[in-house]
Amino acid sequence: MKRFAIAVGALLLGAGALAQQPPAPQQVRLWPDGAPGSERRHGEPENVRDVYISNVHDPSLTVLRADPRHANGAAVVVAPGGGHRMLVFQNEGVVAAKALNRIGVTAFVLKYRLARDGDAGYTIEGHAAADLRRALRWVRAHAREYGVDPQRLGAMGFSAGGELVTLVADHPQPVAGARRDAIDGFDARPDFQVLVYPGPGGMPATNAKDAPPAFLVAGSRDECCMPPTLALYQQLVAAGVSAELHLYADTDHAFNMGQRGERVSLQHWPDRLADWLADGGWLVPHNGRKPEGVPAP
Repeated sequence: MKRFAIAVGALLLGAGALAQQPPAPQQVRLWPDGAPGSERRHGEPENVRDVYISNVHDPSLTVLRADPRHANGAAVVVAPGGGHRMLVFQNEGVVAAKALNRIGVTAFVLKYRLARDGDAGYTIEGHAAADLRRALRWVRAHAREYGVDPQRLGAMGFSAGGELVTLVADHPQPVAGARRDAIDGFDARPDFQVLVYPGPGGMPATNAKDAPPAFLVAGSRDECCMPPTLALYQQLVAAGVSAELHLYADTDHAFNMGQRGERVSLQHWPDRLADWLADGGWLVPHNGRKPEGVPAP
């Protein structure tokens, strides 16, 4: 009887632990009836090869919620890279989302339309950037459902995804057309931006003075993406935007969340992002107020 009671207690404890776990990832289409400009490809299957995804015609978000025991209400839309030909969905999407989950941030990994994948006629500035704007609007429209603060919503982009983030965050919003639904009425600009070896598209910024706070990271030997990263940082700082830059020695492109590199400092760059988010007040609930950042000394 004693052993039975112990076993039952262990099962109950296990069930309680399971009850505290975050829900399994959920995928939602940003336009259930088809994205504008993609109606004829609506419902076409994506191509999945290893950890890469292509042939995206129905933009979507994969939701990875923070553990409810320490979720703080902050949220980030993550745009993986892949040269606009494919999406590095696992290493620059899911892995990034789980790192954000560990600091209490709910993450939404974006599958956006790929301008250099086939002959669908998509553009980076048009279709792909529109997908990121729609994602930010969608999260704000569903903020209460996912327990997130619509005023603490960031955008994080890797390489090609970083180009989308700067197009949305550091440039004027396009002239609004007719609203298709209520989601189109929400703000499409992120409250903060995280640019991870962003590509040169969208730089220089044309609206730097109104850009949100920025965290930028790249490798010092990245011929493609270190120069525009440094240039954008300098432009943002000159415009009075709060920005932080990390350039890692002897490091090239595509180090992901630090797992593709041997340098100890590089493997810890997500910790620097967590520090920056904490310093900026993004990880602390503010009861509807926008975070004010670190007090001046």
